[in-house]
Amino acid sequence: MQIGDVALRARLLETPTAAAIWAALPFEAAASTWGDEVYFATPLELEGEADARTVLELGEIAFWLAGNCIAICFGPTPVSHGEEPRLASPGNVWAHSLDDVGLLAAVSDGDPIRLEAME
Repeated sequence: MQIGDVALRARLLETPTAAAIWAALPFEAAASTWGDEVYFATPLELEGEADARTVLELGEIAFWLAGNCIAICFGPTPVSHGEEPRLASPGNVWAHSLDDVGLLAAVSDGDPIRLEAME
């Protein structure tokens, strides 16, 4: 993922969401921010998986179901309790970042995003 000036590599999980995102690559979007979260639109509409959740671990990458967006938290959001990374509503975790998600603090609303496959 190229998010503004930040490059993040991700390790996909073996989930239906990860397979759907992989099949949709490449695609482009524009960044939005919400607290310490970067999220962006996808060309997908997906169903919630059995383990969809709101609280993430740092480095987890989720598909936010309510917005059909990819969401990456690098710290607390406006709905967090303390320092936890929390989505506004449930999302499917589909990947783990191989790079420091804290770099996303440099991303601004409207920054260009490109997702593409790497083997």
